[in-house]
Amino acid sequence: MTTAVLGRGKAGTAAEKTKESMSDRVLSGHAVTAAARDPLAGLLAEVRACRACEAVLPLGPRPVLRAAAAARLLIVGQAPGTRVHHTGVPWDDPSGDRLRAWLDLDRDAFYDTARVAIVPMGFCYPGRDKSGGDLPPRQECAPLWHARLRALLPRIELTLLVGRYAQAYYLGKRARASLAETVGAWRGYLPEHLPLPHPSWRTRAWVKRNPWFEAEVVPALRAEVHRLLTTP
Repeated sequence: MTTAVLGRGKAGTAAEKTKESMSDRVLSGHAVTAAARDPLAGLLAEVRACRACEAVLPLGPRPVLRAAAAARLLIVGQAPGTRVHHTGVPWDDPSGDRLRAWLDLDRDAFYDTARVAIVPMGFCYPGRDKSGGDLPPRQECAPLWHARLRALLPRIELTLLVGRYAQAYYLGKRARASLAETVGAWRGYLPEHLPLPHPSWRTRAWVKRNPWFEAEVVPALRAEVHRLLTTP
């Protein structure tokens, strides 16, 4: 009798494992099917599950980005700060307020993924350096993900390169020796790219030293962004 009971237990356990395995395969199949139906959604889920830098991230991994295949404007910034890490909303801080002012966009338009994609150089908060400033974006993110994401954003007409890290990565040898020189040469990077300074509090002094930015670049930036977001 004991042997029979044990036998049924083993059989039951084996059957449960088989059901679990079948369930896993079904779930995996659903995920593959969903990714096939919407490759960008599948890739975004993959990015958000990334743990490549987990061991060195002081607040742990929380990739922050937004995109939809219909977007026509791409914003490539640096990396999330602590506030953005906690909210999970890109540019949800004073730097974002300043960037939206440059673009002349309210929050609804800025966060409309059907029009604006936001893909930073680093997706997770990288931590602070010895002086208390944010560390540079992790170098792993862009090579791992940017080309794959960009391939699934076929309608992008203009990419805003916000800060030196984005400019160095996307412009390569075409980037100038300084931020001011690169931003000052903005006309030469159109229509594909438009370089901007990072809109942190430190940039206020830079803008004062370079009045041509608000006099020339910002009006042209607004005109181009409004054209992209308001025409079919």
